Amino acid sequence: MKDIILKAENISKQYRLGQVGTGTISHDLNRWWHQIRGKENPYLKIGEANDRSTKGTSDYVWALQDINFEVERGEVLGIIGKNGAGKSTLLKILSKVTAPTTGSIKSRGRIASLLEVGTGFNGEMTGRENIFLNGAILGMTKKEITSKLNEIIEFSGCERYIDTPVKRYSSGMTVRLAFAVAAFLEPEILVIDEVLAVGDAEFQKKAIGKMKSISKGEGRTVLFVSHNMPAVKSLCTRGLVLEHGKVVFDGEIDESVDYYLSTNQIFNDDKLIKKGYFSFDNHPNKKVKDFGILSVEIFCNSKKTSTIVTGSNVDFKFRYKLKSQFREAVLGIVIKDPDEVEIVGINNRNTGDKINIDSLDGEIILNFPVFRIIKSKTYSVDIYFGDEENNIDTIIEAFSFNVLSSFNEKKQIQEKLNYFYDSEINFY
Repeated sequence: MKDIILKAENISKQYRLGQVGTGTISHDLNRWWHQIRGKENPYLKIGEANDRSTKGTSDYVWALQDINFEVERGEVLGIIGKNGAGKSTLLKILSKVTAPTTGSIKSRGRIASLLEVGTGFNGEMTGRENIFLNGAILGMTKKEITSKLNEIIEFSGCERYIDTPVKRYSSGMTVRLAFAVAAFLEPEILVIDEVLAVGDAEFQKKAIGKMKSISKGEGRTVLFVSHNMPAVKSLCTRGLVLEHGKVVFDGEIDESVDYYLSTNQIFNDDKLIKKGYFSFDNHPNKKVKDFGILSVEIFCNSKKTSTIVTGSNVDFKFRYKLKSQFREAVLGIVIKDPDEVEIVGINNRNTGDKINIDSLDGEIILNFPVFRIIKSKTYSVDIYFGDEENNIDTIIEAFSFNVLSSFNEKKQIQEKLNYFYDSEINFY
């Protein structure tokens, strides 16, 4: 039997644009009149999906629509999606900060929330006083809070300022103290919305370690929203992907992150992509128009393609255009994995290819005689183009390609690599 600690049933949240609350007095009276006659709220039949990039025709939007999921005790659920997908709204409903328009939340145990920097803190009170205040809000007795007080202060790293009013804290210090209170006062469900991004790297690592220990060691449940995909993959066991207020994927965390990255990257736009050919004329990240890097073609073993096979001979053929001649141009690329970790960088100086300075337009080929990325994933490419003094063109996430590893073991391409490289082989 599953030990379900949190259950969301048909959760929807509707907002009226440009208004505080859900509408006017006439709308409220209309709802009341339908309610006493046993009829459905008439405004639930109207409204559009919450797509912030389109203007729309309705004053009503659905921040969330028909959300259903269950969370088991001890599970760490990652909730991911683009800005405006409904993640924060969902967490506010789960934390009972706001009520759903339709549906219900069933939970077993206390819920502690970190939704915004300083949520629930009184700026005029000291850090120590706020610990007791937050503990009381969570339903803890003074004796319980006192027994955890030293651990909370030590973990937060704010001991020197613990008797100083919180209004004098930096945002990072406030988050440190707020997280320490929520983590050490032992709620059954801990809800965290991106606030850890305010903390420094050392605290983020410390906080993720604490969340792992309370979920695995103490059997408590964590709901975690973040745009930091490595942190999500490291911490969470399951992922929920939201898009325009709806759940579009629910599954294992690796599959959820891969789904999110594959469906929400700009280089998946069919207008920018033809098989093995990418034009940057209308690319949203290209800052300069009509010159710089214009396009790229990908060749794997001399065949134009968007899928590269590990161990193959790969060429990236770039077309460029200059406004004026200069001494020596440099074209470089950085290949990044789906977590935006830089895998490898290369430029035409590495390959020994010089750009023709006698012509204002032409092409340059960056060659990988043996393509050494061995993990089958989708990779993005940043482009940098300039000379020793000037940056001519930079395109972040300019294009993407897929890698297909046709080899089960690294040693099967070792001989091929040694043919081209004399130094010790590093696999990407």
